[in-house]
Amino acid sequence: MSESALVGIDLGKHSFHLHGQDKSGREVFRKKLSRQQMMRFFGNLPACTVVMEACAGAHFVARELMIMGHQTKLISPQFVRPFVKGNKNDFVDAEAICEAASRPSMRFVSPKTEAQQTLSVLHRLRESLVRDRTKTANQMHGFLLEFGISLPRGLAIMKRLSSVLAEHELPVRLTVLLQRLHDHFVYLDGEIKELDKELAGQLANDDLGSRLLSLPCVGPITASLLAVEMGDGQQYGCSRDFAASVGLVPRQYSTGGKANLLGISKRGDKNLRRLLVQCARVYMQRLEHQKGALADWVRSLLMRRHSNVVACALANKLARIAWAIATHHTEFEAGPDTLSA
Repeated sequence: MSESALVGIDLGKHSFHLHGQDKSGREVFRKKLSRQQMMRFFGNLPACTVVMEACAGAHFVARELMIMGHQTKLISPQFVRPFVKGNKNDFVDAEAICEAASRPSMRFVSPKTEAQQTLSVLHRLRESLVRDRTKTANQMHGFLLEFGISLPRGLAIMKRLSSVLAEHELPVRLTVLLQRLHDHFVYLDGEIKELDKELAGQLANDDLGSRLLSLPCVGPITASLLAVEMGDGQQYGCSRDFAASVGLVPRQYSTGGKANLLGISKRGDKNLRRLLVQCARVYMQRLEHQKGALADWVRSLLMRRHSNVVACALANKLARIAWAIATHHTEFEAGPDTLSA
C-alpha cells in the first residue's frame, strides 16, 4: 500500500469512516473504525494531513491527532457538500472531504483549544438559562392575565411577585403553583448571576479578553465570545474576512457586470452578530458622550443613513477593530476628535 498524504474522516458518534489518498489523489484505503481503533490507526500511521468537517467532536479529534504529529484541518460542512458524488453515504462523504481539502482556495477552520471550548460551553449554558428564565416569566404573566391581572413588562416585577399576589384574591391552588414558578425563576436568576461572575473571573485572567474590553460599549459577555470565536485571528487574512465570517458584510448578488449589494449576509455565529449589533446600538444611544474619530464617523454616517444601517456598519467596524486588537496585541484608543484636532 502506497503512503497516504491526505486522509478524510467522516465523524460519527461511535463509528468513523476514513478515506485515504496519495499525493496524486489516488485512493489508498477505505476503513470503518471505532474511536479506539481510529486512534490506534493514526498512532501507527506516518505523519500526514488529516481533514474533517467542523462539527461536534471535531476539535477534540483534531487536538489528539496534532499531538500524534499529524497536520489537522477542519472544513465547514457547507463547503464539502458540493463535492459529494452520487448517492450519499459515509465513505462518499469522507472522499468529498478529501476533494474539498485538495482545493488550493479552500478556507479552513482553526481547531479550538480546551479553554476556548470550555468558555463556549459556558456561553451556551448561560443562553439556555436566560431563555428558560424568560419563558418562566412569560408563563407567570400569561397565567395571571387569565385571572384579570395585567403586570408591567419586564423581569423586575417578578422579584416582588409575592406582594402582587397578596393584593389580589386568587384561588389557593393557583397561588401555590405561581409560587413554585416564582421559586424556579429565582433559581434561574441566581444561576445566571453565578455564571456572570465566573465569566468575569475567566476574562480577567485572559489577556485577549481583557484587551477586547477596551472596545467602546463592549462588556464581558461580548468580549469573551469574541475571544472564543476569533482566537488569535491568524486564520483570517484581514479584518474584513473576520467581519464577513460573522455575517456583517453586504450579501452580493451580481450578474451581467452589474454589482448588486443586498442586506447583510447573516453568516456565522448569530449570537456574536447580535451582541455586536447591540453594542453598536448602545454606542449610538450614548453618542453625545463618545469622543474620537470613531464617534465623528458615526455622527457623519447618521446624517446620511438610517439608524439601522448605521448600527450594522458600526458592528462591522467593531468586529474589524477587535481583529486588529487580537492580531497586533494592542488596545483600543479613541484618540482626539477629528473636528477639534
